[in-house]
Amino acid sequence: MEQVVLTPDMLKVFALLFSAILIFVFDWLRVDVVGILIMILLPLSGVINAEEATSGLSSNAVVSIIAVMIIGAGLNRTGVMDVLAKKIINVSGKSEKRIMIVISATVSFISSFMQNIGAAALFLPAVSKISKTLNIPISRVLMPMGFCAIIGGCLTLVGSSPLIMLNDLMRAWWENNTSLLKGASFEPLGLFSVTPIGISLLLGALLYFSLLGRFILPIFKEKKGEKDKKVTSRMVEIYDKVLDYALLRVPMEFNPKSLMDLGLGPRFHVTVVGIFKDSRGNDESRTDLSPNRNSTIEPRDLVAVISSRENIERLSREMGWEIEKFREEFDKGSVSPKYGLVQGIVPPGSSLVNHTMEEVDFRDRYRVNVLAVYRGERVLCEHINKIRLKAGDALLLLGPWKKLRKIKKNLDLVFTQELEGEEEKAPEKAVPAIFCLALALILAMVFHVKLSIALFTGAIGMVLFKVISIDDAYRSVDWMTIFLLAGLIPLGTAFEKTGAASFVALKIVDMVGEFSTVTLLLTVGILTSFFSLVASNVGATVLMVPLSMNLALQAGINPILAGLTVGIAASNTFILPTHQVNALIMRPGGYKTKDYVKAGTGMTVLYLTIMVTVIGLFY
Repeated sequence: MEQVVLTPDMLKVFALLFSAILIFVFDWLRVDVVGILIMILLPLSGVINAEEATSGLSSNAVVSIIAVMIIGAGLNRTGVMDVLAKKIINVSGKSEKRIMIVISATVSFISSFMQNIGAAALFLPAVSKISKTLNIPISRVLMPMGFCAIIGGCLTLVGSSPLIMLNDLMRAWWENNTSLLKGASFEPLGLFSVTPIGISLLLGALLYFSLLGRFILPIFKEKKGEKDKKVTSRMVEIYDKVLDYALLRVPMEFNPKSLMDLGLGPRFHVTVVGIFKDSRGNDESRTDLSPNRNSTIEPRDLVAVISSRENIERLSREMGWEIEKFREEFDKGSVSPKYGLVQGIVPPGSSLVNHTMEEVDFRDRYRVNVLAVYRGERVLCEHINKIRLKAGDALLLLGPWKKLRKIKKNLDLVFTQELEGEEEKAPEKAVPAIFCLALALILAMVFHVKLSIALFTGAIGMVLFKVISIDDAYRSVDWMTIFLLAGLIPLGTAFEKTGAASFVALKIVDMVGEFSTVTLLLTVGILTSFFSLVASNVGATVLMVPLSMNLALQAGINPILAGLTVGIAASNTFILPTHQVNALIMRPGGYKTKDYVKAGTGMTVLYLTIMVTVIGLFY
């Protein structure tokens, strides 16, 4: 058997690879920063040249992903997906199992043509509303929906980032190993090449939750009588335990000062959520329920604050402000038609991740108050502006509906309920939007136009037909993901070019011995699933495609099967809430990590079994 010697360039690649994995696992840096660093360090270390290091930015995969994000945003803008969602929900009846199946299958279908987190976020308010209306535990629906949104990425070759990248990564490996392949030409996978596998996985997941859902899913149910409230009963229950709100009367002898000059937050750990300029407190022109640092407090004002009762009483003593009321008048103000009290989830990729409210100037930028942060089982209500936010954090917000809609439009938060007075969709643009999607698919499937060009034709069509503005198109792109991909693609090139992939493949063959097709696919699937959980599905794909294809070559098995296994197995991320969709639904579903372990372990085994069986028998 051929022996590969460990070289200095291999050591450099391994050092970069393991450093990136450590950073991903411990979340030391944002993922896009890691991608940019890799892009810089690879040519500086002499492993690859500058052109190869920056090739990821113009790769077919990255351009295709940008186009898919824009097309998905255009479809969402027209309300096409909302109409589809409502119609399917209407026919699902009141059966918990039927609702779970219909919603999960629908989200899976939608996520085959747009980012899976976008599909899940689209349905989150609808699932919450259905849960409350029919008194169905939301925890029995959200996790199946989330898992199926992830699986939906396997229904087409444009459904997930790993599959969009797959042909490019396999082609690069093929070109580097032409001599060993005896002149065989590379045949790229078609748009629907993965569809039979995706459908099998989806049916398996629906059957899994239909039969075992009541045993493996927790019951997180709204309390009776709470379903008409704007905030979930669990939030209200936790909120009432740790926070109080009160109206304090400012004395006549007080000198007018701004909130910034008073520094009530740092001094007393309170949040000022309203300033009433007269004793009646019912004249909206004299009421400010979204004060910022420059808002002025004057004599005889009523100031609404939220904190613990102890902090409020300390403020009252030291400032000489009289506590007039607890709760009643503030409740009246908080349900003003122009203001809302809602829960927002910080999604992966949000501009808030790894930042504090103070750093992004959240309160002044949006004129929205953050009353509490829910993380795990903890409720954080002091020094909120200093808390460094993480994906999956839930924020309790009070502010004008128009400002909350602005936050939603900028993709900073995903709300668990529909926002009042939400901006109208553009249903008159539905036909052009569907035409643009169909055009992109026809160009790719019928005329065999390169996928990136075909998809970008559909994306620019969305702009030219005014389905979506060019500014909204730019905003719809998750640039964090784009730069992560742009950095990891050249790392995969270096992994293959330096012989590092061959070195690892030979070591595995030496340890394991002879591979059959089933044992190879299973080994590749398990390794990819592991790296997807601890790092990212994109990183796992970049690492495992050349490694798995080298393994297949050594074992005398078709390398395309190994690459296909990697692309599918990269979506096998159910055991931990590390995937974007799992992080998104964790708080609204009331899930804990142990719930993902409990439901995800069986799903992972089933996923690997179905994947290996279908690929082994039919590909």
